Amino acid sequence: MTKLPTKLQQQLAKAGQYIESCQLDDGRILWFENGKLDPWDHIEAAMGLAICGKWQAWDSAYSWLEKNQNTDGSWYAHYYGDEQNPEHADDRAKIDTNFVAYCATGLWHAYRVSGQRHIVERYSAMVQKAINFVLRQQSPEGDIQWALSERQTLPKDALITASASILRSIECAVNIANLLNNTQINGAKSKGTKHWQEAHTNLAQALKNKPWRFDRTWESKERFSMDWFYPVLAGIYSPPEAEARLAARWQEFVENDLGCRCVSDEPWVTIAESCELCLALIASNDRQKAEQIYQQLLRWQDDDGGFWTGYVFRDKQIWPQEKTTWTCGAILLAADAIYQITPAYQLLTSPSQLLAESFFSALEQA
Repeated sequence: MTKLPTKLQQQLAKAGQYIESCQLDDGRILWFENGKLDPWDHIEAAMGLAICGKWQAWDSAYSWLEKNQNTDGSWYAHYYGDEQNPEHADDRAKIDTNFVAYCATGLWHAYRVSGQRHIVERYSAMVQKAINFVLRQQSPEGDIQWALSERQTLPKDALITASASILRSIECAVNIANLLNNTQINGAKSKGTKHWQEAHTNLAQALKNKPWRFDRTWESKERFSMDWFYPVLAGIYSPPEAEARLAARWQEFVENDLGCRCVSDEPWVTIAESCELCLALIASNDRQKAEQIYQQLLRWQDDDGGFWTGYVFRDKQIWPQEKTTWTCGAILLAADAIYQITPAYQLLTSPSQLLAESFFSALEQA
C-alpha cells in the first residue's frame, strides 16, 4: 500500500484492524462485536485481512471454516454463538449454496495475493468438498438451487446474484485444482476438473441466456442493485457488454455524490454494494468512474476504523447503526481493484478464463 496517498493508506490499514478486532480467538469473524457470522461475509472479511497482510488472522479464519465444515462439504448460513436459542433454529439449519462456494474465491485470492502454494495445499480439500456439494444442487438447465434446509421445505429456485458469485467461485476452484496439477489434494487423488468446468459453462449459459430459471417462485429481485451489477463480477461479460449492462439501469440505482442504492425504490445507499459497483466499473474499463464513487465512500469510516453499512439520504441518517466487517472487506477489495495494491487486483474484475471467446463474441453479435 506504500504507493497510495498517506491518508488512504491509513484508512485502509484501520479497516483491516477493525476486521481483526471483530475476530474471536477461534477465528470467527463476526459482522461486528457480539454479532453473528455467516460464511460468505466471514470470507469477504478474511479477503480484506489478506490484502492488509494479516496472515495469521486470515489463517485463523480459514481454520475455523475447516473445523466447522459439515461432513457433506457445506456450512450453515448463520452462526450465532447461542446454539440453544430457538429463535435462530431455522437459520442454523439453513445452507446457502453461494455461501458454501465462496471459500474457493477466498482461497484463490489468498494465493494470488501471497504467492504461497502451501496455503492452497492446506485448504484445497475443504474447497473440493464445498464445490462438490454446491454442484450436486445444479439442475440440468445449469442453475443452482439457492438454499437447502434441515428444518424447512424451501422453494426450488435460483438467485441471480448468488449464482453469479458461485460462478466466480467455481472458476477459482478450477484454478486451485490446476495449480495442484489436478492430481493431488491434501494427499487424496482428485477427479480432475472436467465436471467443474462443465458445471461452470452450464451455469454461465443459464445466467446469460435463461432468465426464466431465476426468481421462478417469488417476486423478481430486479429491484436489488446486486442483480444489476453482480453478474458483471462473474466474468460472463466482455468490457463492452459490461459497460452496456451498467449504463442500462444506472439512473435507477446510482445516487450522485453518494453511491449505489441497495434497492431501486428505497433512498438507501449501502457502502458494500457501492464498492462492488466500483469493481463492476473496473470490469467495464471505467476506472475513472470507479474511483470517483470510491472516494465518496471513504467518508463513512468511523474513528475505530469500521465503515457504516448504509445511509438513508432522504432522512440524512446512518442506518443501520452497524459497522460490518464485510463492509470493510468490500472497501479493501475495491481499493485493490482500483489502485492495484496486490497481485490479486483483477480477481473479481476480469472476464472468465474458462469461457471460450465465442461465448462473448456470440452475444456481442446478437
